[in-house]
Amino acid sequence: MTRMPTRTGLALGLWAAAWGISAPAAETWGLNLYGLSYHWEREVAKRNGWDNEINPGLGLRYAGGPLGKGNWFMDGGIYRDSGRNTAVYGGAGWRIPLDDTRRWQLGAALVAFHSDTYNRGDPFVAPVPLLSYDLGGLTLNLTHFLKVRDFNDVNTTAFFVTLPLR
Repeated sequence: MTRMPTRTGLALGLWAAAWGISAPAAETWGLNLYGLSYHWEREVAKRNGWDNEINPGLGLRYAGGPLGKGNWFMDGGIYRDSGRNTAVYGGAGWRIPLDDTRRWQLGAALVAFHSDTYNRGDPFVAPVPLLSYDLGGLTLNLTHFLKVRDFNDVNTTAFFVTLPLR
């Protein structure tokens, strides 16, 4: 079996699961525009060809309703990763406001990934932290992928924006 059916199957399965939850209102959807990344172990990243820091891609975010003191969300998308391969991901998470304005939010997601760059090309699930700042519609997002032996050999911080779909 080739990598493409695996990647396509993973993406279709994640989107099917997302659609099966409920039919959300239009104002709860956002378009993720990926981005940028920074590799903390720069020499290791360069030596292994994982030094691509321009990571264009598209995704969708469904910002769900309240859950405890925060709100749940679902993200999924596709982008060009640090190893110049196509990465597909999807997951769900939770964010809690850090201030009274609710503009700053800190959270985490449990995310399924597939890319030839990570985990020797095998799909995997990982926790991912997320810091967001809402500019009144446009949301700035900062996330960090920890260095974990045999999965990801370089600490990587990534930036992307979410535009509201209304």
